[in-house]
Amino acid sequence: MNKLSFGMIVSVVLLTLGLSGGAQAQQSSMTFFITSVGSGKGADFGGLAGADKRCQSLAAAVGAGNHPWRAYLSTSASEGSPAVNARDRIGRGPWQNAKGVVIARNLDELHGNNNLNKQTALTEKGQLVNGRGDTPNTHDILTGSQPDGTAFAGSDDRTCGNWTKSGEGHAQVGHHDRLGLRDDEPSRSWNSSHPSRGCSDDALRSSGGAGLIYCFAAN
Repeated sequence: MNKLSFGMIVSVVLLTLGLSGGAQAQQSSMTFFITSVGSGKGADFGGLAGADKRCQSLAAAVGAGNHPWRAYLSTSASEGSPAVNARDRIGRGPWQNAKGVVIARNLDELHGNNNLNKQTALTEKGQLVNGRGDTPNTHDILTGSQPDGTAFAGSDDRTCGNWTKSGEGHAQVGHHDRLGLRDDEPSRSWNSSHPSRGCSDDALRSSGGAGLIYCFAAN
């Protein structure tokens, strides 16, 4: 009986290790995720470099740091600096989530008929992100982008001061669950649904956000 019990324990341990190793291997091939937590400072990431660093560190924590990671964020033109398009920062694809499901094969598909929704837009840990109908709703994902992945022109700031503000301002967000108050294109947009009510954590929460961003492995 003791031998049988010991053998059963060993089997369970080995099975657990095998499953853990499999999950780690799967995540090492991950090339897309939504951050599991915000910056703690609303839409202030310390600019694009800080947002990229956040993507990189979260990916590394789950064994996927072998890629150069980029935040899907656009920036507005400022004195001496041109605008930056989110779509130009993330490589060519294809991109897959932590479970190995492909969300888009290339840039055109990503900004067209992609496979991005609540079930596939997972965090770096392979977890679902709350959407409309969940408590709390956190489906507002920061992008600062138009539907085609480009920056907004003009003086209207849609990037919370190019991702350096955590107070007044606005940032364009998308809905990862493709749901909104109405059944229209903005509500279904993963990257360009509406501007936020502000740049602070409280302001982002007030419209269904948590300061989360999309991260892509550039190639």
